[in-house]
Order: sequence, then structure tokens, then C-alpha cells
Amino acid sequence: MNDKRFNQWFSAILMTLMVVVIVVITIFKLQQPDARVLMLLIAALGSVMGVASTVLSANGIIWTFIFGILDVVFCCIVAADNGIWGNFGLHLFYFLPMQFVGIWQWRKRGAKGAKSEVQARKLTGKQLAWIIPAVCGALAVVYVVLLQIKLHTATEVDRMQVFFDAAVTTFNITGQILMSLAFYEQWYLWILVNISSIFLWGDTMLSSAASSYTVVMFIKYCFYLVNSLNGLRIWYHLSHHHQGQEEVPGHGAGCC
Repeated sequence: MNDKRFNQWFSAILMTLMVVVIVVITIFKLQQPDARVLMLLIAALGSVMGVASTVLSANGIIWTFIFGILDVVFCCIVAADNGIWGNFGLHLFYFLPMQFVGIWQWRKRGAKGAKSEVQARKLTGKQLAWIIPAVCGALAVVYVVLLQIKLHTATEVDRMQVFFDAAVTTFNITGQILMSLAFYEQWYLWILVNISSIFLWGDTMLSSAASSYTVVMFIKYCFYLVNSLNGLRIWYHLSHHHQGQEEVPGHGAGCC
């Protein structure tokens, strides 16, 4: 089986498994007396849209941003309902507009439709040298800000949940910039995002009274993690294939 055929089968199997798992969990949770039907359905539909978006992203297909817009809207609703305000603000004020930036940037790099892949590229050593400490510094700042918000709005504060909320926020911001500008290294950030999100929603699922639907979010990010590992493999080959075709610009719409 060649690489392209493997990617097609992997994507189809991942999507099918995700839909089956979400349907089964949703049906089971709807039977519970404390089930919040509307929120459960919103979380389930958003999860399917999100997996479709990430699968298309892993394969370098521009339609990822259409499904991404729908995913962002549903994630905003779920995050707000759980009081995860860093995640809510990230999706509404950053992730949503960046979907449109991504469409513009990917079209400039050759992604015109379902049959054309984006021309991926790699960060230089100099760029990595300032991105890594910048991300670590931003994580510390976001954690302090979110912790202060929680301390003023809640009687009990789960500092570990706040940390993972901050990590998801910081890594998402950086990953989205790299994704919009078609850099291969974005997938290292998405792996960190997905691991942090698994801990974030896992903790919320165990501690929140609204856990009837947060289990869907937990499952969603488990599938995201599997897909991001495959995306790292695919984009490694894409970046090597297109290496040297274009110089990296000093500024991009996603950086400003």
C-alpha cells in the first residue's frame, strides 16, 4: 500500500471510529436522568466537526478551515458552559478569525481544493531559538492571568486544571500561527495541545457536575492526539518535498 492510499484509509477509519464512538456515548448519556440533552448534542456534533477538520488538516487539505469554523463555534458554547474561560476566549477571539487567515494563506501556498495539498515548509534554527522561549514565557503569563481570574470568580480553585487550561490556550495560539503559515512544526504544538486537553477535560469530567457531556470532549481529544501523530508524519514528508521551493517571509498575516 502506497503512502497516499494509507493516508486515505487511516483518515476514513479514524473518522468512522469517531462517529461510532460519539453516537454510542451520546445515546448512552441521553438515557441518564441528569443528562443535559442540548449540551450533549452540541458537544457531540462539535466533536465530529473537529475531527473532520483535523483529519483534513493532517492531509494538507484546505477544507479543514470550513469544518474548523463549525468546531470553534461549538467549542465556545461548551467551554463557556463549563467556565473554562481561557479556552472560551481562545476560540472566540482568536481561533475563529484565524480560520479565515488560514484559508487565505493556504490558497497562496497552492491549496485550492480537495485534490491539492498545501506546500508545507520548515522553521529555521534561528526561528526555533526565539519561538521556544517565547512560548514558555507566554505559558507562564497566561497561567498567572487565568489563576487570578479563577481566584476572584470561584470559591475553590483547581490549580492543575488552570495550568492545563493555560497550556491549551498558549499552545493553540502558537500552533494556529504555524498552521496558517503552513509550517511542519505546528504538529509538535498540536500534540502538546491534545495531551493538555486530555488532562483538562479528564479532570473536568471527574470533578464537574456537568460530566454527562464532557466525556465527549475527552474522547474527542484522544482522537485528535492519534491524528496529530499521523499529521506529524505526513507533514514531515510534505515539508521535505517542498523544501527550497520558497523562501520564508519575514512577516505573515498570522504573526501580526
